[in-house]
Amino acid sequence: MQLLYSWFRRHPTVSDTAWALLLLLLSVPQMVADRSVGQLLLSVGLCGLLCVRRIYPDAVLWAGAAIAFVQLAYAHNIYAADMALLVLGYGAAAFGKPWTSRAALMLGFAAGPLAVISFNHNVMSRPSIIAYAVLASTPFVLSWVLGRFTSIRRAYYLELEDRAARLERERDAQAKVAVAAERARIARELHDVVAHNVSVMIVQADGASYVMDSSPEQAKEALATIAGTGRQALTEMRRLLGLLRSADTAGEYVPQPGVEQLPDLLEQVRSAGLPVEFQVEGEPRPLPRGVELTAYRIVQEALTNARKHGGPQASATVRISFEDGDLAMVIEDDGRGASAALAREGGEDGFGHGLIGMRERVGMVGGSLDAGPRVGGGFRIKAVLPLGASRN
Repeated sequence: MQLLYSWFRRHPTVSDTAWALLLLLLSVPQMVADRSVGQLLLSVGLCGLLCVRRIYPDAVLWAGAAIAFVQLAYAHNIYAADMALLVLGYGAAAFGKPWTSRAALMLGFAAGPLAVISFNHNVMSRPSIIAYAVLASTPFVLSWVLGRFTSIRRAYYLELEDRAARLERERDAQAKVAVAAERARIARELHDVVAHNVSVMIVQADGASYVMDSSPEQAKEALATIAGTGRQALTEMRRLLGLLRSADTAGEYVPQPGVEQLPDLLEQVRSAGLPVEFQVEGEPRPLPRGVELTAYRIVQEALTNARKHGGPQASATVRISFEDGDLAMVIEDDGRGASAALAREGGEDGFGHGLIGMRERVGMVGGSLDAGPRVGGGFRIKAVLPLGASRN
């Protein structure tokens, strides 16, 4: 039964045709008794309109009204096929245009008085005539009301579907934005990891080549540093690239570096040939995860730039100050420094990040960054990271 009902719902014209045939068959006995060929033709016309009421709701209303007027003009009796007029009024209100719906309501109100005039009820008392007119109009008005409710409900469902589709599009757009932001973050991470570690490996490789013959022990130490730096770079790159895979394997990756790992970073930089002084002011305390990672990457990028642009005799200083609501950082070197154009453009490495990546990281946690040539030579980077406004 459910399958049959679903089939008729998918083929409404077939369902309407079946109901039209049923009404016509119910009207045949009475028409045969009355021997009314004209009424047979009118009934066939009404039932035919019933078959296409969903396809042409506006046209069938006027055609049905014309057939009803012809029937009233000849003062024929009421037959079962006349119930099609109620369905046509319902269809006009449910599926027709607004002006057709209003016309169907007006015709419904006029049906009662017209029936009184057509069937010669002038011999009845005035209250009886009024009651008969109201009674004759009631089915048509109720059919219109039911059709109007159907139209409102259908419009409501369409609005819900449109809202659901719009929300789905917005969700997809937000997902794409999130994916793009995550890829940009991973690109910054990869830049910091590769630029720092490869720079250390290059410096150590150059040093090993110079002392290979004269001091094999120092060359071995440099090669060991290169191997350790390479392993560290591979570990971090695996973690970053692993973020692009499924979340099921997220637990396999090492934690992201923070302020606690800065001494290890500075020791690695010192072993690469850049003397670094480290100062901590204030009382160290736990930091938001986004601030920790941002601070680590800023120090890493600043020291990488100092090695690349500071020259062979450069040294650097890293100062971190734990303030009430901020984490202030100053990284400066006394080498040749970089040009002001480099500070504005954000780096000249092949990855296209550099200082631009620093500004983006600081901006993500709501902080500020000031980078430029240092008075007296060298380069200076100052960052202030708010501890209560981190968005990571």
